[in-house]
Amino acid sequence: MSTRLTLVIVLVLLLASALAGVLLWNRLPDPMASHWDVNDQVNGSMPKVWGVFLMPLISLGMFLLFLLVPAIDPLKANIAKFREVFNLFIAFMMLFMVYVYALSLAWNLGFTQFKMSASLLPALGLLFILIGFMLRRAKRNFFIGIRTPWTLSNDKVWDETHRVGSILFIASGILALIGAFFGGEMAFLLILIPLSASAVFLVIYSYVLYQKDTKA
Repeated sequence: MSTRLTLVIVLVLLLASALAGVLLWNRLPDPMASHWDVNDQVNGSMPKVWGVFLMPLISLGMFLLFLLVPAIDPLKANIAKFREVFNLFIAFMMLFMVYVYALSLAWNLGFTQFKMSASLLPALGLLFILIGFMLRRAKRNFFIGIRTPWTLSNDKVWDETHRVGSILFIASGILALIGAFFGGEMAFLLILIPLSASAVFLVIYSYVLYQKDTKA
């Protein structure tokens, strides 16, 4: 996906979400439900002004950061090698944020028949799968990917760690999709355990690879 197309798609998404919040302002409660526990029960709220505008502002900030990263990374030439898939990730990430915002608006408008976890998990699973797809193509840089002292010091360690990381993230995404059928605590565990285990494993794995490569 080209950077120009990504820019257009994201700006449309951000403008649409902000406009939706403004148009629905008078129909939304104050305060608004803003947080749900693992059993899909509301356990947090915030003033309406933040409930309406915080998510679009966070999304805008994330997007600006995503645009800045390729320009300031000392290894920007490497980012250029997988920029199209990075752009795809940016677009999907912004779509995910807008989707979460839409679920929040729907709930606060009184459409409470759905389970928040079951609605979120399919999108979260697809996001993990896309991250896995991007990791497989990512080249060494300082901002995007599995950044440990050992991956950043060695191209071979970077490539192998990201090859394995890609598989683990895709597997985590599939488990998140499966978790959508369970909901509640089971769904939470199907996200937390695979991601936590993958993160710890990849740090250790990159260290082991580096030690093997430097001793070879």
